[in-house]
Amino acid sequence: MRQIVLDTETTGLEPAEGHRVIEIGCVELLERRLTRQNFHCYLQPDRDVEQGAVNVHGITNEFLRDQPRFADIAEDFLAYIRDAELIIHNAPFDVGFLDHELKLWRPDAPRIGDLCRIIDSLAMARRSHPGQRNSLDALCKRYEIDNSRRDLHGAMLDAEILSQVYLAMTGGQVRLAFGGQGDQGQESQRHPVRRLPADRRPLPVVRATESELQAHRQRLAAIDQASEGRCVWLRSSQSG
Repeated sequence: MRQIVLDTETTGLEPAEGHRVIEIGCVELLERRLTRQNFHCYLQPDRDVEQGAVNVHGITNEFLRDQPRFADIAEDFLAYIRDAELIIHNAPFDVGFLDHELKLWRPDAPRIGDLCRIIDSLAMARRSHPGQRNSLDALCKRYEIDNSRRDLHGAMLDAEILSQVYLAMTGGQVRLAFGGQGDQGQESQRHPVRRLPADRRPLPVVRATESELQAHRQRLAAIDQASEGRCVWLRSSQSG
């Protein structure tokens, strides 16, 4: 399963008012593991960035002056996201801007929803935590994810943080391994395997209580809801 965690920064809030995308950040997950095959670019929007937007992301007109335009990266971007599952926090905002950029680039260009399945992590969070704050910062606090670098918004940084939030919300690991090697491999090298003696006494079997089983079932149901019916542990138990 290939997933792309995506975020954008823009010159303002409304593409209908002529605002444009100025940064795209994408983090690739393959079978819920970071691949480091990311996509990141800044873009020259051919218009000024509103001061209110600069206050949020810190990207200035001067910085963008020599950056490529969307038309320069459009083919590479579409090839990168094609057939992936996009995970976006407040997806209608980012998808609306990207669809606007595609239309400006080429009237017959596909829409993002034609190329990818889109998951709105904000909608997921609101279903899992109704009545609570579900901004990216609030979710980082709730799931104990470090966002100390987030003094200003940034598409690439926010995509990296959202990848951790999404995995935490859907019951997966948060400390991600690269290329199959992670903390566990380093730990095993520091502490060699110790084999138990052949004549050891049998280990006792401690079975879960009914209340523990009920808590486990509730946790799986919550994961299944947050992942829109893709909790593999629940499917495995049902098929068995």
